[in-house]
Amino acid sequence: MRTGVFKSKDSFSKAFKKRIKDTYLKEIGNSTIRERYNILGTLVKEEISKDWIYTNNLLKKKDQKKVYYFSMEFLMGRLITNNLMNLGVRDVVEEAFLEYGYDLNEVEHYESDPGLGNGGLGRLAACYLDSMASLGIPGYGNCIRYRYGLFRQKIKNGYQQERPDNWLSDGYVWEIRREELAIDIPFFGHIDYEDGFVYHPSEYIRAVPYDVPIVGDSNQIVNNLRLWNAEPSKKYPEGKSAFLYETELQKISGILYPDDTTYEGKQLRLKQQYFFSAAGVRSVTNKHFIRYGTLKNLPDYVIFHINDTHPTLIIPELMRILLDDHHFEWDEAWEITKKSVAYTNHTILAEALEKWPIDIMKPLLPRIYQLIEEINRRFCLELLEKYGYERSDFINELSIINDGVVKMAHLCVVASSSVNGVAKLHTEILKNIEMKNWYEVYPEKFVNVTNGITHRRWLLHTNKELSNLLDETIGTSYRHNPSELEKVIAYAKDKDFQEKFLAVKLAKKKQLAERIYREQKIKIDPNSIFDIQVKRLHEYKRQLMNAIHIMDVYNKLKSDPVFKKNYVPHTFIFGAKAAGAYYFAKKIIKLINTVAEQVNNDSETNDFLKVIFVENYNVSYAEMIMPACDLSEQISTASKEASGTGNMKFMMNGALTIGTLDGANVEIHELVKDDNIFIFGMNSEEVTNSYKNNDYNPQEIYNNDPEIRGLLEQLINGYFDKVDKDEFKDIFNNLVYTDRYFVLKDFHGYQLAHAEANEVYKDKHAWAEKAIVNIGKSGIFSSDRSIQEYADKIWNVKPLKK
Repeated sequence: MRTGVFKSKDSFSKAFKKRIKDTYLKEIGNSTIRERYNILGTLVKEEISKDWIYTNNLLKKKDQKKVYYFSMEFLMGRLITNNLMNLGVRDVVEEAFLEYGYDLNEVEHYESDPGLGNGGLGRLAACYLDSMASLGIPGYGNCIRYRYGLFRQKIKNGYQQERPDNWLSDGYVWEIRREELAIDIPFFGHIDYEDGFVYHPSEYIRAVPYDVPIVGDSNQIVNNLRLWNAEPSKKYPEGKSAFLYETELQKISGILYPDDTTYEGKQLRLKQQYFFSAAGVRSVTNKHFIRYGTLKNLPDYVIFHINDTHPTLIIPELMRILLDDHHFEWDEAWEITKKSVAYTNHTILAEALEKWPIDIMKPLLPRIYQLIEEINRRFCLELLEKYGYERSDFINELSIINDGVVKMAHLCVVASSSVNGVAKLHTEILKNIEMKNWYEVYPEKFVNVTNGITHRRWLLHTNKELSNLLDETIGTSYRHNPSELEKVIAYAKDKDFQEKFLAVKLAKKKQLAERIYREQKIKIDPNSIFDIQVKRLHEYKRQLMNAIHIMDVYNKLKSDPVFKKNYVPHTFIFGAKAAGAYYFAKKIIKLINTVAEQVNNDSETNDFLKVIFVENYNVSYAEMIMPACDLSEQISTASKEASGTGNMKFMMNGALTIGTLDGANVEIHELVKDDNIFIFGMNSEEVTNSYKNNDYNPQEIYNNDPEIRGLLEQLINGYFDKVDKDEFKDIFNNLVYTDRYFVLKDFHGYQLAHAEANEVYKDKHAWAEKAIVNIGKSGIFSSDRSIQEYADKIWNVKPLKK
């Protein structure tokens, strides 16, 4: 039970009206949405501060191990609803707003999505912060305070345009600037060898922390996400103009994932990575030393978690602190470092495992590079002693520094206490294929923790209609223990419950249809199948296969009356951003929009088929899309998707999956069985063997399959008459002569899976039964389960006890 402002509707109403008047000099009836949002956010943050202080006091009383979770991105989404719900005060606020004649949803929707992330990596990190706080685990995020995020996507003439995402233009109500904790981070310079190793930087950049509270669910625990802002140091570099210095440093906390196709771009990326990694590690070790007077016991109280390879420089920075600042001997410093670091691998794609050229790292970070060299020298000597010269190729392959680059994943494996994959299949591929040699050296380090999603946001907050139906049917225990969702399976065959579920689904589809019409002026039928693929645009995720299939459906609707008669109306919905420098991915976006324009304007077929590409897909849009989905497209090339979490969000909201046996789809399939999922395509072993044997020839398929040949020729024969004939020639050439991700190989299996889904959907009750089974089996994918596994298997950390 809350006291003070949020004790009751009346106490909140009184405080809210007074704060509006004191701040904006007006009565509430004359206030704007922006003003109401700012005052509500301020009052909520003040309420959070009570629990934040309480949490900090608990930590001061206890010798509690803490998790510091470093990630290049945190895709947080709006926090206002999350904070209202987790504090347990949303009902009080909504009641007061209704009395004023205002809509609380309107104020909630005013908040901008923080520009701190892009895809699944960042959304996973955000879910994990929520679960750590809700489980009472002291866990703290570390990231950069990007001023412009990745970019705001604009679609113009079917092409993606990237525009600055100025999300901080009106401030950010949740953050607290911690000027007194700012740290100068060194770059460039030289090392003096005369008296040991003394590093003399030639440039410093000031890292100023901003803390954003992360509110636990009804438990008075508040953790925080620390965002580091790059600002000028008082130690200006010699020989560089102040204007150039400030221009360069602003880029560090400017945008997420700057273009790294140039030397300058690569240097900026590496600067960003060291900037926030060094700032975070120094902040933690400084605080630890003040409390304990030593860093010898650091592993007993601290675990640094490296979320993908971007924060790898935590490792040499911690070694630098131990060696240079605290004068440990190497062996002791190395043992402390290894015990204090854990690493999550998020990718199977070799090209995504970061490798930094020595000629960039060495001048930018001379002392850090020197330490990595020494770590590598000692590691290679250990391997040589263990395996001998006869395995020199093996040792060379595992070397951290090789072929003129520093291999960040190698450094992570060598220096971490744990290396985990993020789905059962992913971890097995790491152990047996991608990191097979590493598994031979360090079998004890490898562990699996399957990804999860916070059910608080992705079910309770975003789908109140379904949550209320579940409350009425199975009780509310699932809200705190998502495994209890399994109780709903007992109602999967219940016709009355099926009807109620279908009514909820239709309501969510109508809400999404209204937004699409409002923003894009395209009418879609809520009774059609909402077939949705929303995720980062990458070739392996195969949005291209989806688009080619839509072309096939369109052709058949135009030419085959039997097909048309049998076809359930479909609305295909895409949402995706392509990296600014990823030419081919941007071509795929253009193709999707070109197909959409043709299909949506054809009166012969548009009662049966619509194609939507939503602009600037983000967390807030996902909160509308996930509950509205009927068929979830999870069609990545088998063995390429580490896990995926969109598949879990769709599943929890009652969508059926059409997909390959890739990532967490494998575990979804194991849970729901063949009858409740649509599986197609090559499996991971078949894909791996095909790469190994180099036995796939897409040109053979093109030559021998008239259906596929006809579809591909439409890309280059002027069929799309509103674009240049050569617009999609690169896509054609890619599919016919390379097809690295087996689009043509899997295409007919994909067609058949869609045909099966089409047939099942004709029986709404059969579809509802399958959807309900998916909801019931989704509890295992709660991020609460994931975080508990991290706490038990990897971090050895316990929840705070009051």
